[in-house]
Amino acid sequence: MSESLSRRDFLASAAAGVAATGALDIPFPMRPPRPLPPRSRWAAKPVAVSSANGLRAVQKAFDLLMQGADTLDAVIEGVKIQELDPNDDSVGYGGLPNAAGVVQLDASCMHGPTRRAGAVGALEGIKTPSEVAKLVLKYTNHILLVGEGAKQFALQYGFKEENLLTEHAREVWLHWRANLNPTDDYLDVPETENMTVRPTGTINCDAVTPQGDISSVTTTSGLAFKIPGRVGDSPIIGAGQYTDNDVGAAGSTGRGESNIKVCGGFLTVEFMRRGMKPTDACLETLKRVTQTSEPRLLDERGRPKFDLTFYAVNKRGEFGAASLYPGHYAAHDGVEAKLRDAAHLYERAAASR
Repeated sequence: MSESLSRRDFLASAAAGVAATGALDIPFPMRPPRPLPPRSRWAAKPVAVSSANGLRAVQKAFDLLMQGADTLDAVIEGVKIQELDPNDDSVGYGGLPNAAGVVQLDASCMHGPTRRAGAVGALEGIKTPSEVAKLVLKYTNHILLVGEGAKQFALQYGFKEENLLTEHAREVWLHWRANLNPTDDYLDVPETENMTVRPTGTINCDAVTPQGDISSVTTTSGLAFKIPGRVGDSPIIGAGQYTDNDVGAAGSTGRGESNIKVCGGFLTVEFMRRGMKPTDACLETLKRVTQTSEPRLLDERGRPKFDLTFYAVNKRGEFGAASLYPGHYAAHDGVEAKLRDAAHLYERAAASR
């Protein structure tokens, strides 16, 4: 959605869509979005960085930056590619469901120039939670909307409620349920029939404009087969992502509970504020994660049994990423979009995610 589009114009154009969805009759008492401040005069190297499943996202975001798009518009248009891709079963449409077979989505975003934030959690029936998070940022005095309230808010703004459970995701869920309890009435599915799940996880995208303005977004379908209502780090400002336009931005994918405990997005940006390069800041945050992990989550050598990755950019356009174990990330450095090796703390593969 263009920054120049007013709330009144947006609502008028979406009226037919809202009526079709059966949204609330009483409109939310929203104020029009505040105008954006002048762009920063800081000269920076434009870049976009994302998780390994975000190669198309960084290309899209960078292309938009070069066309003069706002930095938040750029990163959200980037991650929407994955949200709308039914073949990515960790994000948006086609994401793996919770234990009840229902797809619940989470997302959050921050806009550096205005220092605003928006997020949604446990959102059902809307394919692109990143866009709904942006509406929370632009049109409300709140930061986080969850569950039914988040869905009704999206419907009020013209989004269409849809079934997010694809046939592939449903089959994976049925396989999980069939093997859940040896004493239930479901027949176990042989291991040879087990489906391969793409290990791409959540998607985070952070970008810097040539003027040094920064934004970030993280979106996910969350932990597969989670307890209904579980919310991970992705919609938590300061955990799943964080932006300070004076410093940089950082986001994460992996075990959300371990990230929430250290406020990893915020902590990584604070390490950069102290002068650390993006990659070093990500590594330092991962050390904190290991230090604060419960014994049950560590192996006999004191290493995490899960994986977690942080991605970061600073105001100069420097970028990097680091994982607990070897992995990759996507970045557009101004020349090309490609997958790169992430720095890591430990050499062996993670025992579980």
